[in-house]
Amino acid sequence: MTATIHSSAIVDDGATLGEGTCVWHWVHISAGARIGARCSFGQNVFVAGDVLIGDNVKVQNNVSIYDAVTLEDDVFCGPSMVFTNVNNPRSHVSRKHEYRRTIVKKGATIGANATIVCGHTIGEYAFIGAGAVVTRDVEAYALMVGTPAKRIGWMCQCGERLDSTLGEHACAACHSRYQISGNSCTPV
Repeated sequence: MTATIHSSAIVDDGATLGEGTCVWHWVHISAGARIGARCSFGQNVFVAGDVLIGDNVKVQNNVSIYDAVTLEDDVFCGPSMVFTNVNNPRSHVSRKHEYRRTIVKKGATIGANATIVCGHTIGEYAFIGAGAVVTRDVEAYALMVGTPAKRIGWMCQCGERLDSTLGEHACAACHSRYQISGNSCTPV
C-alpha cells in the first residue's frame, strides 16, 4: 500500500509520506516535509518543508503546519486550528532565522480554532479545547481552555476527563489509573 493523494493535492518532490497516508482535496505538502504512516490530511491543509509528523496523525480541514513544528504519533489537529513560528512577525522584516520550535507530543489533541503560539511543547495526551490560545508549555494529560489557555483539569489517554482531585483515580470510561499530584498527572 502507498499513500493516497487526491488529484487536486500538491505534494512537492522531496516530501516523504508513509504507507497508508491520505492526502485529500487542495492540500499542499512542501518539499522536505517528513510524514509518517496512516496519517490523514483534510481539505485545504498546508504542510511546510521543515515539519516532522509521526504516525497516525489526523489533521482536519484548513490547518497550516508551518516550519519548525513537530507532531509526534497519534496527534489530532482540529479544524482551522493554527500554529505560529515567529513571536513578532512583520511583513517588512525577515525573521526566518528566528523560528521557534513547537513540539506536540504523542497522543495530544488540539481542538478546532485553537492557536498554538510558537516555541512551546504540548505534553503527551494533553487536550487543548476549541478556541484556546496556548502561550506556554502544557503538561502531559492537561486539559487546557481559554485565552490564554489555563489548565482546568486532566484527561485520560482515551479522551475522557478525569477526576481532578489529588490522589489516584480511575477513568470512568476505560478504567485506566492515574496519579494526580499538584501540577502533574501520570499513569499508574
